[in-house]
Amino acid sequence: MNTRMPEGRISSGGPWEDRYGYARAVVAGPHVLVSGCTATVGGEVQHVGDAYQQTLTAFSIALDAVEKAGITRADVVRTRLYVVNAGDFDAVGKAHGEIFGDVRPVCTSVQVAGLVDERMLVEVEVEGYRPVERGTHED
Repeated sequence: MNTRMPEGRISSGGPWEDRYGYARAVVAGPHVLVSGCTATVGGEVQHVGDAYQQTLTAFSIALDAVEKAGITRADVVRTRLYVVNAGDFDAVGKAHGEIFGDVRPVCTSVQVAGLVDERMLVEVEVEGYRPVERGTHED
């Protein structure tokens, strides 16, 4: 396995990144794109049965990648929430609001039939934007 990531790629060291050939995040110009994150830590699903806590954990993993890319939570412009149980939307939304209530990124919430592990109740995606610094010359 090649553990060296190409330029602009960020790894979290998760077990599936090398196995399936993807990066936790990619920096593409001013954009920071973070792969879907679940509440899986060290290969084990955390907070089984608790969509709220799973959402907080998944966003923690995503925001760690955002910070490794050199931006902050305030630079997040889009989130996506994939929720298995419609009854969990309020818990997932509450967690999202606690994290991003003052940032207000655009957000899409979708109910899905299931995730890779039946104990996973939510998967999140994050996109950030790093503003390009403007030149110092006057037009």
